[in-house]
This record gives sequence, structure tokens and C-alpha cells, in this order.
Amino acid sequence: MTDGALMQLAVAIPLVAAILIWLTGRSPNLREAVTLSASVALFACVLALAPNVFAGGRPEVVLAAPLPGVTFALQIEPLGMTFALVASSLWIVSSLYSIGYMRGNNEPRQTRFYICFAIALASTIGLAFSANLFTLFVFYEALTLSTYPLVTHNKNDTAIAAGRTYLGLLLSTSIVLLLSGILATWAYTGTVDFVPGGIMAGKVTPAIGGLLLLLYIYGIGKAALMPMHRWLPAAMVAPTPVSALLHAVAVVKAGVFTVVKVSVYIFGTDYLASLWSLDVLLYIATFTLLSASIVALRQDNLKRRLAYSTISQLAYVIVGAMLATQMGIIGASMQIVMHAFGKITLFFCAGAIYTAAHKTLVSELDGLGRVMPFTFAAFLIGALSVIGLPPAGGAWSKWFLALGAADAGHLLVIAALMLSSLLNVAYLLTPVFRGFFKAPADGSTGAAIAEAPLPCVIALTTTAFGCLLLFFGADPIYRALTAMVAN
Repeated sequence: MTDGALMQLAVAIPLVAAILIWLTGRSPNLREAVTLSASVALFACVLALAPNVFAGGRPEVVLAAPLPGVTFALQIEPLGMTFALVASSLWIVSSLYSIGYMRGNNEPRQTRFYICFAIALASTIGLAFSANLFTLFVFYEALTLSTYPLVTHNKNDTAIAAGRTYLGLLLSTSIVLLLSGILATWAYTGTVDFVPGGIMAGKVTPAIGGLLLLLYIYGIGKAALMPMHRWLPAAMVAPTPVSALLHAVAVVKAGVFTVVKVSVYIFGTDYLASLWSLDVLLYIATFTLLSASIVALRQDNLKRRLAYSTISQLAYVIVGAMLATQMGIIGASMQIVMHAFGKITLFFCAGAIYTAAHKTLVSELDGLGRVMPFTFAAFLIGALSVIGLPPAGGAWSKWFLALGAADAGHLLVIAALMLSSLLNVAYLLTPVFRGFFKAPADGSTGAAIAEAPLPCVIALTTTAFGCLLLFFGADPIYRALTAMVAN
């Protein structure tokens, strides 16, 4: 099978799975078998494309040409290949986790959940393989619309209000700001294709380019740069597998992936460095990563704490992109990968705690680590990765971001990165400390509590192991992303 056919198949597999899930909805075992089979098939398909791309190949297929000079097309480069591998691999463990969580909590509307999850994955893969801004925008909007029913899954007043915030902010930023930036780019350059080195140099003055950069960065609302971040904590009313999807597999990662891709392939790092708005956005992102960490420290609800942590960690990616240096771009791109595995582990653990012990607050976790050792050990590993400490993969992304800041001469950014890491230690290791070392206030032993259902435990231990594996196996990712920047 040709690479072009494999690319189309990668987008089609989750869509076909969505139809089959609907048809098998009355048989939970068959429905979930379809979900797991599709996730494995998607990963195998994406994995088959990787050797050629990492060897320098750039497979492309044009699906339609709706306007003169504008195509609906797929093309793979190293950043998109890396993102697709992360998303497709994590769909497998997310599906396994969802089975344990949804059954363990007797969640309603499970068939709709799995259908929307599959469509979201198709949108994510399409976005990762987009050959131009037009294709990316279509898949970007499809991702927003397909995850809205997941955010409102519980159908109560709180969920409906959260869904309005989610849909309102993401659609308004993309249609008003991002689409305006895309149209302006087409008007000035005559193209919307992703090109190594960018398409704006020599065609767009730095004054106009600075305005376009603002449109793009704030138009990509999924990146949750303050003050466009409110949708993210609001969406925490959804079931934990949805939170894991939003934070690790698809939505926010699609946002920061788009930021990096636009920075490298539309602006180009050399042109980007000449723009007046670059430092403005760099310092806004630096403020975001610090202030969100401080807010996270004050959250007693575990999922909200993790949500504000995500806002902070996404800002690391934007900081790396706005440094406009080779090391900054590599650090930002590696942060997408490392944070995905670390944060999905933390959300899996939060959901396992809720399923097994019905606890949602950090202050309620005292002694739980003694009866849920696998869950809390996995939480510790995920926390180390998000903090950026060895032997977890996040250590590498934080290291390269610091190198990028040093290359650009931004000592203030280096100081902010160090301070944020200290705040990360405070708000992420507290649940572990309380779980393992603090006795329950009521004097109970917690003997009636055990680990969450086995699929949940398998999933969270798998992603925790992935955090460790990424520390020792980061070199192939580094080489692939270096080739992206060098081009």
C-alpha cells in the first residue's frame, strides 16, 4: 500500500469505527472490541508511515481542490508524524481506560461517548497530516465540534454551561481570529501551504507580520494562552476519560501543535525573530505558565488542579516557539510529547481514585496511597515528568527549552522556567505525599478501598512506564525534530 493510501486510511479508520460503534451499540462487549481494534489498527497504520518520513520522505496526497491554488490535502513532516504517533498510541490506552471507567461508574450514553471519541481521533490525525492551513482549519473545527458532546456528557446544568463556554471560546477565536489570519496570509503570499522556512519572508512586512502573529496565536484558542484559557477548567465537569482526551491525546495538543507548525512552516524562525509582537507573546506566555501554576497550587479539586497545570504546561510550548531558536522549537515540540504521556497518566490516576474511592479533593487523599499503590506510584511518575525531573521524559523538554532561552539571551524566561518547576513540585507532589505518608483524619485504614478496575490500572501503569521510556529513548524524537528545524 502506498503512503498516500495509508494517510487516507489513517483518517478513515476512526470514522469507520464510529459507524461500527453506532451499529454495535446494543452490545457493549462488541462495541468496545470495535473501539480497541480500531485504535490498534490506527496506530499500526501511522507506524507504517513513520520510517519513510523520518528518513526524509514527505508523502502527500491531494483530496480536493475547492478553490484555485487551495487544496484539501494531506502531507506528513516530522512534527506531524510525531504528533500522530503520540495521539494514535494514546488512543489505545485511552480506550482501555475508558472501558474500566465507564463501566465502573455506570456512565450513561456510553455509545455516544465512544462515537465522539473516534471522530475526535480522526480529526486529530487529519490535523497532524494537514498539508496547508485550509486543511488544518477544517480538521481543527471538526475537533471542536466532535468533542463538544463529550464535554456535555453528563447533561446537567453545570455540563451544559461548561459546554457553552467550551464551544463559544473555541469557535469564536478560530473563526474571528485564526480564519482572519489565514485569509490575510493567502492575500499577502498567494499560498497557505506549509513550507520549510516559512512563506512570509519577503512578502509580508514585519509590521504586518507582527499583527498576523497575534491573530494566529490567540486564534488558536486550544493552546489556552491567557486570557483565552477559561474553557479548559470549565470542561473538567466531563468524565475523566474526556479530560484525558482534552489534555493529552487531542484538543490542547492540537492547539500547541498548530502553534509550533505555524511558527516553523508559515512564519519561519528567521522571519519570526524579526517581528515586534514576538517578545510581547513570549512574556504573556511566561506570565501564563507562572500564574497558572500559582492558581493550580490553590485548587483542592484534583481535576481542576490538573487543568490549571495543563494551562501552565501548554505555555511552555508557546514560550519555546516564541523564542524562535532551534533549541526552543525542539524543546516546544518535545514538550508536546512528554506532557502528553505525563498528563494522561495524572488524569488516569485521578479517575481511578474517583472510581475506587469516590474522592475528588486533594485534601481527601490521606492514606489512599497505601491501598492504591499502583495508582499513586503512577501519579508520582507522571508528576515527575510534568515537573521535568529525571528519570521521566519531561526532563528533556524542559532542558531544551532552557537551552533555547539561553540561546536567545532571555535570562528572565530561564528564571521563570525554574520558578514554575518549583511550583510544579508543590502542587503535584502534594497528592503523592498525602496518599502515602499522611494517615486519614478519621483514623480509618481504608481497607474497604482497593485499586480501580483492572483496565484502568493497566492503562495508567502503561502510560507511567511510557514516561520512563521517553527519558531513556528520547534520542530518535530529538533527531526527527532537529531535521524539521534544519529544513
